[in-house]
Amino acid sequence: MQRRVFLSAPLALPALSRAQPAWPDRSVRIVIPFGAGGPIDNIGRLLAEHLKDRLGQPFVIDNRPGAGGSIGIRTVIQAPPDGATILLTSASLASVPALYPNQGLDPRTAMTPVSLVADVPTAMVVRAEGPFRSVADVLAAARAKPGTLTYGSGGAGSSNHLSGALFASAAGVELSHISYRGAAPAMTALYAGEIDIVFASTVETLPHVRGGRVRLLGVATPTRIAALPETPAIAEIVPGYVALNWYAIAGPRGLPPAIVAKLAETLGNLRDLPDVQARFAAAGTVPLLTGPQPLAALLESDVPKWQRVVTDAGIRVE
Repeated sequence: MQRRVFLSAPLALPALSRAQPAWPDRSVRIVIPFGAGGPIDNIGRLLAEHLKDRLGQPFVIDNRPGAGGSIGIRTVIQAPPDGATILLTSASLASVPALYPNQGLDPRTAMTPVSLVADVPTAMVVRAEGPFRSVADVLAAARAKPGTLTYGSGGAGSSNHLSGALFASAAGVELSHISYRGAAPAMTALYAGEIDIVFASTVETLPHVRGGRVRLLGVATPTRIAALPETPAIAEIVPGYVALNWYAIAGPRGLPPAIVAKLAETLGNLRDLPDVQARFAAAGTVPLLTGPQPLAALLESDVPKWQRVVTDAGIRVE
């Protein structure tokens, strides 16, 4: 897979101060705002093992699912900025402020960026036995009968829901959203013929594509990705459509620069390890482990972007 432009930023980290007390001096909690057993949880457990081996203290996964990731994010925002609690989350970090306004969840002001962790491409898929063979086919059908095509997601306000809403807006078409309790039920509904389209990560879609149940039409990246060279970027058909998905690590606001530097540097040293490369690839992701600056820059662009999508589409969550 091609690494994106934010990878060109140098890994510029604050200098470690010898005056700072040693960190970590106790176990570190990694809060994941999603359930155990999913792709981000598996990556978190891999990183936790490597961090324990390199830094000499346990790194313990704490799954806090619910409310579109806001429960786990709030847990970390409210934690003391002492390095004992950090967050591993998805691109929902950038959309939560729009979905739960006035709750102090804006990561640009309430959190300390540590590192992008992984690139997780979003894919557009349809039923294998259905009529659509390309993104252009979907657009033609959507324009012929506005509002009749449906797309499913793993829940109102999920990254997959927002990716579909952004596609409809960018393409100037009307699609109807159907919410399910997770990406897996949405995929089941797709190949059962209950819905027409799903926008979901390659982690969630490619096993179904390989199994012949669904057809991959495009990826929501700026350009084609190396792992799927025959699959067009949707932006080739819908100019400007990009729905980046990613994993990242952040801490509470005020996390000391020395801790940020030590953690980011240790994570960066894991990027090219064979087992890390293999496990990330098995999860359909690309290891980034960039340090704080690329994550900070991505949040500056993505938070207002998803705010516009949520506002324009009138998305509400319970």
